[in-house]
Amino acid sequence: MNILHMKYAVEVAKAGSINKASENLLIAQPNLSRSIKELEADLGITIFDRSAKGMVLTAEGERFVGHAKKILAQIDEVETMYKTGTPVKRQFSVCVPRASYISDAFAQFSKEIGDKPAELFYKETNSKRAIDNILHSDYRLGIIRYAENYDKYFKEVFKEKELNFELITEFHYVLIMSGNCELNKKEDIRYPDLRSFIEIAHADPFVPSLALSEVKKEELPDNTDRRIFVFERASQFELLSENTETFMWVSPPPERLLERYGLVQRECKDNQKMYRDVLIYKKDYRLTELDNLFITALCKSRRQYVK
Repeated sequence: MNILHMKYAVEVAKAGSINKASENLLIAQPNLSRSIKELEADLGITIFDRSAKGMVLTAEGERFVGHAKKILAQIDEVETMYKTGTPVKRQFSVCVPRASYISDAFAQFSKEIGDKPAELFYKETNSKRAIDNILHSDYRLGIIRYAENYDKYFKEVFKEKELNFELITEFHYVLIMSGNCELNKKEDIRYPDLRSFIEIAHADPFVPSLALSEVKKEELPDNTDRRIFVFERASQFELLSENTETFMWVSPPPERLLERYGLVQRECKDNQKMYRDVLIYKKDYRLTELDNLFITALCKSRRQYVK
């Protein structure tokens, strides 16, 4: 297998067409097309589906390009190390749900990485994108959150995609809101009490094999008439702090975070649904020193905040 052909395939996947890729690579389109066909013949697979709309990766092509990106990145590291004498940077990457106890673990982990060169990547996203990033991008670890009743759907995906998975914790969602919120004045909070307030929610729930509309119906039940959707945690805390009509369902957060924004944590006795946070990574991946440091910080944060 020719390394140059591998580079070509990665560029075609990125560009989505032979024409655009040939312009980016500064080579003739017929030569690029021939190189891709030779690569497919050598490997005995079809990397791209050809159509009038361009070049689309097949399932086998996605796996190949994912491996190719890692190989090419390692080649670049070796060349940098020996040509310039620069030490190779340690790499750490993780995709996670938008959870405060996990971000707290990452912050504590960042204090332990030492003074050797390192690059850390921390991405908050939903479960689908976390799985895709591990399979097809350069992310090495992922944390998947799902309701307990969806356990079989996710475990089927983990098995199909050849992913190791380890349970981190199980928990009930709690409510957080401004300390000045009228909802906080109630001795016991029940589902009907939420209807007159504004729920802040994340807009991209995901469960394998189920339609998004079906998942949203269960994950975002009709117990409030007003809802604000956000995609990252900074906005949610500003909203909760500034708008005393808002509330949010979350995994148990650190107390100092609540104090920083003037928020309180409350239970809702009607809420009995259990959620799971699960660590995933490829079966052929060996955990690094940085990975183990993060997992240690994660377990410590979980013991401290998720009872």
